[in-house]
Amino acid sequence: MGVAILALAIGGFSIGTTEFATMGLLPDIAASIHRSIAQTGDIVSAYAFGVVIGTPLLAGLLAHLPRKGVAVVLAISLALGNGLSAVATTYPTMLVARFVAGVPHGAYFGVASLVAVSLVPQGRRGRAVSAVMIGPAVAMILGVPAATYLGQAFGWRATYWLVVAIAGAGALSILACVPPTPGDSSASPRRDLRVLLHPQVVVVVASGVVGFGGIFAMYSFIAPLVTDVAQPEAFIQTPRPSGSRTDA
Repeated sequence: MGVAILALAIGGFSIGTTEFATMGLLPDIAASIHRSIAQTGDIVSAYAFGVVIGTPLLAGLLAHLPRKGVAVVLAISLALGNGLSAVATTYPTMLVARFVAGVPHGAYFGVASLVAVSLVPQGRRGRAVSAVMIGPAVAMILGVPAATYLGQAFGWRATYWLVVAIAGAGALSILACVPPTPGDSSASPRRDLRVLLHPQVVVVVASGVVGFGGIFAMYSFIAPLVTDVAQPEAFIQTPRPSGSRTDA
């Protein structure tokens, strides 16, 4: 069971890496597609728009299908979107590629969590979901810095090829290690979307939109903020000769 959950977490790791690595490479991508950093920031919005559209749509349409197969298809879709990002040469094609990469984002986490829950006893379900969700956390600590360094050293396209490899490895791992998991035969997109009519649900969703919207609005331009606006070189002091008098 641990191996199966680890396989599901690999997909989450690839999603976390591609989601945030783009932000660190925004100036490099802007120079490559001959657009300003401000306009190139739209590719982050395109990814987010893919998440917004893909999550409820795919969750509703695919809920009745075997969940293992759905998880594999979503991981492959993530690899496809990042492959398109790696070969995009213009601003419009980059927008489309990032939108495609974002479509399986939320649906994958939903399906992966349901699969993990089905693999463990009832008392360990929360721990299983947490184990799946550790993928994005590890991506923030290890995947994003490594992918950003790779992109700066070998070109930003190398970052997306890395995500393609990770997502492909996740799809193969799920295929090999996760047991068959049936879907919900009673699932209905109309029934699921009806929940959004409840006022308390709307308030919670709206709060999340405002909070995360503010965070990602800043993170989208973290690279130019840190390197240009903050001017970190101003805080690097030149070593003084030995015995020199320090100014007050």
